[in-house]
Amino acid sequence: MERRKFLLSLGVVSVAAGMEPFSKTLNTITNKLSPAGAGNLNRRNKMGKFELPQLPYSYDALEPYIDKQTMELHHSKHHNAYVTNLNNAVAGTDAEGKSLEEIIKNISKYPMAVRNNGGGVYNHNLFWQLMKPNGGGTPAGELGGAINSTFGSFDEFKKLFSTAAATRFGSGWAWLIVQNGKLIITSTQNQDSPEMDIADQKGTPILTLDVWEHAYYLKYQNRRPEYIENWWNVINWDEVARRFKEAK
Repeated sequence: MERRKFLLSLGVVSVAAGMEPFSKTLNTITNKLSPAGAGNLNRRNKMGKFELPQLPYSYDALEPYIDKQTMELHHSKHHNAYVTNLNNAVAGTDAEGKSLEEIIKNISKYPMAVRNNGGGVYNHNLFWQLMKPNGGGTPAGELGGAINSTFGSFDEFKKLFSTAAATRFGSGWAWLIVQNGKLIITSTQNQDSPEMDIADQKGTPILTLDVWEHAYYLKYQNRRPEYIENWWNVINWDEVARRFKEAK
């Protein structure tokens, strides 16, 4: 009888051990099925805290265009700091318990700490999703047609977007947004977003580029235009097209 119990316990352990890799594989598949990972990145977890999302690729996946060290520091240090500071900033206020989308769209109601850190979390959550290994190229389909009809050609769009990114004074972001069904290129300072109610150009972002120095300085130093030019090689146009379709 004791021998039978022992053998049964071995069987349970074997099954559990065999399930672990399967569980990890299932989690990986689940993350890949959702464009924003497993769930809405801008909503809180069950404990009421915003969390740092996992990247949809490894830190070295975007090399040689964006280096591993920059990606690791950018995600695990800078983005993580925005998450921590946002949780601290909303604790005990009427923003606590709200989704990040709701906070961002009504940002004028909140203090600068919520604006800066909320924008930092929101913008980075989007930024990571709009890049991928072996990305780049030229968008086709409905998005490609809209870019051509709005800007004259993809090359002209690329030139205008790159200029918006290169000429953003200090720190900030360049954006392609949908405003009343039309594509518009704009830029914002610091961690502001076109979805904020204080934005000069309001709209739904479908593409964005981080031009804070921490996004490129380790590899490119002060050569922001070179960073911008190389970034075009990692754009996830499938995700941009999906967001364009939803935003119209």
